[in-house]
This record gives sequence, C-alpha cells and structure tokens, in this order.
Amino acid sequence: MPRKAKPKLDKSVIVEAFTEMARERGIDRETLQGIVKDTLSMLVRKKYGDRAVFDIVVNMDKGDIEIYRILTVVDSVKDPVLEISQHEANQGTDYYEVGDEFLEEITLDNIAENFGRRLVNTAGQTLNQRIRDVERENISTYFSERIGEIIVGEVHHIRRSDVFIMHNNVEMRLPREEQIPRERYRKGEPIRAIIKEVRKQGVAGGGPDIIVSRADNAFLAKLFEIEIPEIYDRLIEIKAIAREPGERAKIAVQSYDDRIDPVGACVGMKGIRIHAIVRELSNENIDVINYSDDPATFIARALSPAKVKSIQVSPETRSCTVLVSDDQVSLAIGKNGQNVRLASRLTGYSISLVKEGIEDIELIEFRDELGKDLYMQIIEAEIDTAREFLNADPKRLLAIPGMTPEFLLEMRRIMLDEFDEPENPEIRDYILSLGSSMQPDKQPKTLDGSELLHTHSPVDIAAATIESPAHSSLSR
Repeated sequence: MPRKAKPKLDKSVIVEAFTEMARERGIDRETLQGIVKDTLSMLVRKKYGDRAVFDIVVNMDKGDIEIYRILTVVDSVKDPVLEISQHEANQGTDYYEVGDEFLEEITLDNIAENFGRRLVNTAGQTLNQRIRDVERENISTYFSERIGEIIVGEVHHIRRSDVFIMHNNVEMRLPREEQIPRERYRKGEPIRAIIKEVRKQGVAGGGPDIIVSRADNAFLAKLFEIEIPEIYDRLIEIKAIAREPGERAKIAVQSYDDRIDPVGACVGMKGIRIHAIVRELSNENIDVINYSDDPATFIARALSPAKVKSIQVSPETRSCTVLVSDDQVSLAIGKNGQNVRLASRLTGYSISLVKEGIEDIELIEFRDELGKDLYMQIIEAEIDTAREFLNADPKRLLAIPGMTPEFLLEMRRIMLDEFDEPENPEIRDYILSLGSSMQPDKQPKTLDGSELLHTHSPVDIAAATIESPAHSSLSR
C-alpha cells in the first residue's frame, strides 16, 4: 500500500499566526522574525555543530520559513557537516559537478524528519521563552517611561498585604506601605493609583514587578493636575506637599497669573473641585496654602488654622521659633502633633512652638549653682534672667571664662526643670559641637522671654519657593 502523502502547511495560516502573536504579545513583526531566525539557527547548530554553514529565510509577510544547508559536492565525503557526495547530490533533477555548492532545503513540512521531534520540541520551548522575555522587556520599558502617571485598573486579587491590580492585561502591585491606611479593597472594583517604580523581575520570578501607589505625594499632585485645569495648564504650580495618607495633607500652591487666586482655583466653587480629590483619598483632609518666598510668611501659613504672633527664623539651621498665644497652642500643635509635623515637612524647617506670656526667674536664684565669679560675668554680659540665659547664643556663653559645654548643659537642665520643660536635642547637639569643633553654623535659636512647647524636625523636606496669603482646609 503506498504511503499517504503528508499535507503541506498552508502559508496563510503561518502569516495569520504570526500576526496574531505580534498583536497579542505587543511584539513588532521584525523582532518576532528575528527571534524565529535565532531559534532555527540554534536548531541547526545543535544538529550539525557550530561549523555548519547555512542560511535561514523567514518572511512573515509571505509565510516563508526555510533553512538552507550549504554543502560542497565531493567524490568522497570526509566531512559530512560541510560535504555531500556527487552521487547523493545528483539524486534530484539538477546535475552537480564536483566542487559545486549544494543547497539542502529544510522547510516546516520536513523539519521534524530532519531534526527529530525532540530537537523540534526543544526549539519550540526556546522560541516561547524568547518571546516571553521580549514581552517582559517591552512591558518593563513601556511602564518605566510612564512612571508618575495615574493608571485606572481593577482589583484582581489580594495576597497577604499586597493588592494586585490588572491594567490592560498587565498585573501591577500595590504594596501595603503604598496603600491608604484603613482603605478596604474588593475584588473586581475599579481603582486609581500612580506608577511609582518598575522592577525588572517580579516577586514570583515572572514578569516585571510594577509598583503603584496611592499614598505617595505624587499621587495627590497628579489628582490636583487632573481636577484643576489651571495646574494642568501651568498657570498654578504645586510647590510643596506634606501628607499623612488617609488623614490629612497640606499642599502649597503658587499662581503665575495675578488674576488667578491659587487657593480659590484649587478649592473651586463651593469646594466642588477639592471634594472630588478628597473622595478619591478616602476623605483625607486637605489644607491648600498660598506659598510665599519669605520663610516666615510661609511657615505662618503652613501652621494654619492657628494664628501666630511672631516667628524667628534661622535659615542656616533650617529651624524657627514660633510664638503663639495660649488659645492657639492646641491648634498649632494639632491632634497628636499632626499640624506642626505637616507644617515642618511642608516648609522644610524644624519648628519650635513657644507660648506667649510666661513666667521668668531672676538669674540670682541660680547664683549658688553658677558660682559667684561666673554669675557676675554673666550679669555683666547683660543676661539677668533664666529665660535670657536659655535663649542666649551658646557660643556667646561659652566665651565666658570658666564656662564649659558640659557645665552649660547642666545649668540649662536645672533651669529647664524649673520651667518643667524638656531640652531641645538640636540645641544640646549644637553646644557639644561647639565644644569639640566650634562650628557656629548649627546654632538653633529660640525666642527671648518665651516658653518652649513643641519642637519638630522636618521629614521629606520639600524645596520651597511660593507666594500670597490664603488658606483652605476642606474634607468631605
């Protein structure tokens, strides 16, 4: 019984398959064509060795995938990798002389017969792996160029503390530290987040690990850009942001058009603009503040809604002392110190709050601790009270004969205990640094005749440069 002829592959099927693969995987046809060519080259080398001479034709437009093994016609074969006998070469219709070049054609129709199913399967696995690698690289490159953009996705699943989001068939990860505290996520619900980072290798060794965030300051800034046309058009600029996600945020804005009130533009008529942002952030309170180039003005606005009496600024140490009246102290500090903490982050200044109108003690009360000679020298320096001593320049006090950094710190402790106040760590460090290296550029200053209530150091210092005095605090 004659052997049944094998059906030939329909080239249109090959063309369609490659087109579909390129579209689904997001790989351009030339790259895919190169991957196929490299895989077939690997197949030939595995079968015939590295010395084999061959040519590969891959034409996706026509559906051609062919391998041509190049051999030299000889009388007697000594190197089967490079030679073919004249007798074998002349088995077909063409006639070959010794020394001629013979092309052995291998097509998809007979590829399994030439290479064996095992090698063909290996080549198929290599091809799939190469395509997956290119697909991962393309996804990584695509989203790396879009860091800082907001995506809209769908909650796919939640594993441990991470939320996994699907966006255009690409999985992204919202880690716990990038989530808004107390937010609850349900599978299938839509979610917005900002692309924060793209890591080449995912946590499970699969595709790239695309990190998105809802807690980052950049997410809040991007929401303002989306909701407020003046920010998008660069008529208003966001100068600084300080945020405790899900609870409260302060944002400083500046207008480059005298006709536009930056705070009013951000809040909108009856708060309609900012309420859309507040809802997106799970009712996070947002204070919109008009920026100023003057540090004292900017700090005063940042401490809103508290009203301050005066501000003493030390640009060298990025610190300031703020005098507030008794009824404004709680507002200035805020719940659990939140208001002064955010103001410090927003302005980049360490803020010391001081209450107005407090008691003082005459320096003579500490004469025994100081000693008669040292006491007289301090009085001659026109320092008459404990408050004046505490607020005096430490460098000036250390210039008095007999005064050492250790004794100065001890006297400060005694006086502060009388006022039931803690020592400012920055002042202590500054005094110690004066004793060892005499560096005057770290001096933290305080306001004369005032009570130190609260000190906060800046975190995430934002570059400041902003102007005009308005303020708004809104929540849903």
